[in-house]
Parts: sequence; structure tokens; C-alpha cells
Amino acid sequence: MPISQTTLTHLAHFDTPTVCNAVELYGIRPQDVGFMDSRIRACFPELNPMVGFAATASFRASFKPQPDGGVYDNMIEQVRSFDGLAGPAVVVIQDLDDPPVGAVFGEVMCSTYRAFGAVGLVTGGAGRDLEQVAALRFPVFTGSTICSHAYPQIVDMGKAVRIGGLVVRQGDLLHGDANGVTGIPMEIADELPEVTAEFAAAERILLDYLQGPGEKTLAGVAEAHADSATAVDRLRQRVQKRGRSSFPGV
Repeated sequence: MPISQTTLTHLAHFDTPTVCNAVELYGIRPQDVGFMDSRIRACFPELNPMVGFAATASFRASFKPQPDGGVYDNMIEQVRSFDGLAGPAVVVIQDLDDPPVGAVFGEVMCSTYRAFGAVGLVTGGAGRDLEQVAALRFPVFTGSTICSHAYPQIVDMGKAVRIGGLVVRQGDLLHGDANGVTGIPMEIADELPEVTAEFAAAERILLDYLQGPGEKTLAGVAEAHADSATAVDRLRQRVQKRGRSSFPGV
């Protein structure tokens, strides 16, 4: 079933860690998978969360490409692939060079992607033109920065890639913010905003006690923690009764 724009908009109201916490409630994957590791960081952590569908590609910059193999030659075809996605694109590019040789993206590429509706870019390679891309308010997530593009070329498009330890396939739903990037299982996407809001409210029970006025006691912390945990457990039981859970270790 298609995922509505309303769902995407509501998911963007939550930070990525809270989304991860809500996904865990379903028990449909182990809690140590499904997200990118610490090699992938937000270049502009002040921006709002990014939510969109992966448009995948692989890249290298380590040798001179054939005449038809340059990154700009293939970028039009890459942008054309956005039309086949279920919603706004998140460009996801695996750098085949290890370590990176040249920048995967810069101002021109990000401007192009943004102009055609992309809502962000994720790469395990390097970026450049960071001040100019920041001015675009275009979220990018990367592992490093390099001043030159070397010999940039897109090698493949639309195939599964691996970024920060996460395998990303064309059309996967991604959520990212200052804390990192996670995948969202498609089968729970439409109900996830409501569940995430309920999880945040349950967590708020403890936070309100800790952050509110008045003297704190360990007994008070224990009570608030128990109330919060009870609310989370009730939510977990409710979502798993829907038959989503398939990983018994969670």
C-alpha cells in the first residue's frame, strides 16, 4: 500500500532516535541492525529531520572515466529515476573507493537533486562545497570531506548499496537527523507516526519528573521510571498483537 505524504510529514516531526525506539516496539528486526553506524554523520545537524525514499547509486573517483561515464553525464538519468519512487527521493551513494579519493557531491549536484524534489543525500564517501550546500538547507550525511572531485563517475544506479553498515535498496524509506540515519520498515510506516507519538508521551512521564520543578528523590525517579516503562510495555503489547513481530529475540 502506498505511503501517504501525510505519513511522511508526520514522521518528520520526530527525531530519529525516537523513531528507532518506536520501530523496536514491533520486534520485526534485531535492535542492533537497521540503522547506519557512526561513520555516517549529519553535515548540518541543525536541519529538520529528513524523510524520503532511497534513490541508490555507486560512485568512484579514482581513475579517469570513459567519455560517457562522468558523474554529470549520468546525473540526468539518476534524477529521472526519482519518478519511480513512492515519494520524495533521498539520494544514497556508495563510494567504491576505499578510502575516498574525491568528493561524491558538491553544490551543483545537491542543487540539481534539490531542484527535482530530493530531500537529502547520504553517502559513505566525501562531500565538498559544504558552505554552499548549507545555504541550500539540503540535508547531507557523509563520512568525510575532500576539496577535490578527482574523476567523479556514477558506476551503477538503482542497485542495493551499503552505507555505514546498512544495506539500502532502491525505494527504501529512510529517516535521518543530527543523530544519524535509520531505515523504516515499509509494512509499519503508515502507523508509525501514531506509535512514535505514543512512545514519546510514555517517555515524557519520566522526563517530566526529571526536568520539572521541585526536589528530586531516587524513590520519585523509580516511580516515574516504572510508570513510563509500564506505558511503553502496554504500547509494545498492542502493536505486536497486530501480528507484525517476527523476531523473537526482541
